[in-house]
Amino acid sequence: MRNVMRATLLGAACAAALASSAPWALAQSGVPEVVELRLTGVVDPFTADYVQGGIEAAVAEGAAAVLLTIDTPGGLDSSMRQITKAILNSEIPVIGYVSPQGARAASAGTFILLACNVAAMAPATNAGAAHPVGLSGAIVSEKATNDAAEYIVSIAEARGRNAEWAERAVRDSVSASAEELLRIDVIDLIAPNERALLDDVDGRPVEVAGGRTVTLRTAGASIQPRDMGLGARILHTLLSPDFAFIFFYLGIGLIIIELLHPGLSVPGILGIICLVGAFVTFGLLPVQLIGVALLLASALFFLLELKHPGLGLPTAGGVACLILGGLLLFNPSVPNAQVSLWVILPVAGFLVLFFSTVVNAALRARRLPPAAGTKAMIGLEGVVERDLGPEGVVLVSSEQWSARSVAGTLPRGTRVRVVGVDRLTLDVEPIREQAPAMPGPEGGNP
Repeated sequence: MRNVMRATLLGAACAAALASSAPWALAQSGVPEVVELRLTGVVDPFTADYVQGGIEAAVAEGAAAVLLTIDTPGGLDSSMRQITKAILNSEIPVIGYVSPQGARAASAGTFILLACNVAAMAPATNAGAAHPVGLSGAIVSEKATNDAAEYIVSIAEARGRNAEWAERAVRDSVSASAEELLRIDVIDLIAPNERALLDDVDGRPVEVAGGRTVTLRTAGASIQPRDMGLGARILHTLLSPDFAFIFFYLGIGLIIIELLHPGLSVPGILGIICLVGAFVTFGLLPVQLIGVALLLASALFFLLELKHPGLGLPTAGGVACLILGGLLLFNPSVPNAQVSLWVILPVAGFLVLFFSTVVNAALRARRLPPAAGTKAMIGLEGVVERDLGPEGVVLVSSEQWSARSVAGTLPRGTRVRVVGVDRLTLDVEPIREQAPAMPGPEGGNP
C-alpha cells in the first residue's frame, strides 16, 4: 500500500513539473520563436486586423517576440490606433523594423514604429511626416493636429524616446533618415537585416503590458512569418495610389459606356463600384483637393467629347487635366504616396484611344435609323471616299463608314449601294447606270 501511495505521489509530482515547464518547452529546446508580421502599403482596416490578430496569436503560442517589419506611406488614423493599442498592450515584446533599404515609416507608420518596444531601421530608410492630412492636402483641423501631437508624444514618452522630435513630426511634418533618428534618440538601433537585428537586441530588457520587464532572448531565434489571409491581402493590395487612380478612370469609362447604351446596367454598376473603391482609397491616403478637382475636370472634358467626337480640344484638355491630376493627387510631403508616372501615361493613352475609336463608333451606331438599326442602311446609296480594294471608306447619309466591296476594286468617286451590314462595316456594290429607253417609230410603242 505504501509503495502504491509513493508511486501515486511521484506521478503527481512529475505531472506538476511537466505542467509548470510547458510554457518553457520552446526555451528548453534552445530555439526561441519570433513571429514575423509585415506591415506594407496603406495602413487600413485589413492590416490593422492582421497585425492585432498576429500579436494575439503570438502571445497565445508563447513566442519570444513579434518582429513587425514596416514599409508604409501612412493610412487611416483609426487603423493606426488599433495597431498601436495592440502593440502597447502586448504581453510579449514587439520589435519594429523599417525594412528593407529604401522603405519608410511615414505618417501613421511613425506612430506604429515609436509604439514598439524596440524601434529599429535598416540603412537608407526614413520616418516622419506624421502630420494629419485631409482632403485639402493641408491641415485637417487644429483640433485634429493637437490630438495627433498629444498622442504621439504620449507614445514617445512611454517608450523613453525623443518626444520633442515626435511632436515636430506631427506639427511640422518633419522627416529624417535612420542615421539622424538614431543620433537624436528616436530609434534604438540600425541593423542591416533581420538576423543581425535579432542578434543585436538579444539580452535587452524591455517593458511589456502590465509593467512587467522582459529580457529579449532572440539570438539564433527561429523566425516564423505569418501572412495576411488571401482575401484580405487582395483587398489590401488594391488600396494603393496607383489602383485608386486606375479605378477612378475605369469607373468613369464604364459609366460612359452605360450612358452610351442605357439599359445594360452591368457597366454602370461596375463603374459605381470602381468609383466607390477609388474614393475609399482617397480617404486612406493624403489626397489633395486640387488633384481630385483636376481628375473630375478631365472627366468632364472627356464627356464633352461625346458631343463633339474626334480628337478635338475636349480630348486635349482631358488628357492635360488627367496627367496633372495624377501628379498632384497626393500630398508630396508623404514619401512615395504618389501615383506612378508609368501608370498615368498608359491610362492617358488608353483614354485617347478609347474616345477616338470605341466612343466614336458607338455614337455613330446610335445615329443609325432607330427602326431597324444597321439593317436600315441596306438599300441606301453613297459614294466611295477611299478606294475599295476591296475595303475602304464610303460616304452614306453624310457619314463616313468602313466598307467592303462585293464587286472587286472600286475607285474613289464611284457611286455605290449598301447591300449588307457586318457590325459597323457596310457591304456595297456599284450602281450600274441604266441606258434610257428607246422610243418606238412615229411615237408608237417600242
